[in-house]
Amino acid sequence: MPVLVVTGTGTEIGKTVTTAAVAAAALAAGRSVAVLKPAQTGVRADEPGDVAEVARLAGAVTEAELARYPDPLAPATAARRAGRAAVRPYEVAEAAGKLAAEHDLVLVEGAGGLLVRFDEEGGTLADAARLLGAPVLVVVQAGLGTLNTTTLTAEALRARGLDCPGVVIGSWPTAPDLADRCNLAELAEAAGAPLLGALPQGAAALPPADFRAAAPGWLAPALDGTWSAERFAAAQG
Repeated sequence: MPVLVVTGTGTEIGKTVTTAAVAAAALAAGRSVAVLKPAQTGVRADEPGDVAEVARLAGAVTEAELARYPDPLAPATAARRAGRAAVRPYEVAEAAGKLAAEHDLVLVEGAGGLLVRFDEEGGTLADAARLLGAPVLVVVQAGLGTLNTTTLTAEALRARGLDCPGVVIGSWPTAPDLADRCNLAELAEAAGAPLLGALPQGAAALPPADFRAAAPGWLAPALDGTWSAERFAAAQG
């Protein structure tokens, strides 16, 4: 898959660290990687954004960002408040296509969830994925509520004819509770797609060298890793 779109079932669930792990595993497999953030919100011009965080953790990726808005809001709202041009889905597709011509893998990390608005016309990450014909990896939570949001996101993808290769748990707790463990067995059914990994809580706090060494062990072979959902579930009891 030359382009892989990364979305989530909400905000602050581990999209960026998951993108970094996928990038690190691909780099370890000898692939060249670019990371594209269509709209970075909530970050000033002089601050590092999500793409810089991916590069810090994963290593030598090509960094690309189309627009940046200071308010921590949905891209369309943040662009309007900043008095700046919004990012259009076709611009995302064009930028990703150019990167794909020069890289083995392009990761396009969205902002918030799948249907968060990029522009005032209602363009979304899903529209960009459709233009690209790209699969959409979904980052999910572990705990209560995740089966509902995962199912909703999966249904939205199917309704738009978009492929979901699988889901990744963005932060698996160090002390999982009953809901976490039960959800582990049910997420694939909720998504209608396989569980392709689980990142440990606090993964982003690891030294970059340790993160890169560990990343393939958090992801399934479909994402250049060695992780097994069956082994992981058995280990969690």
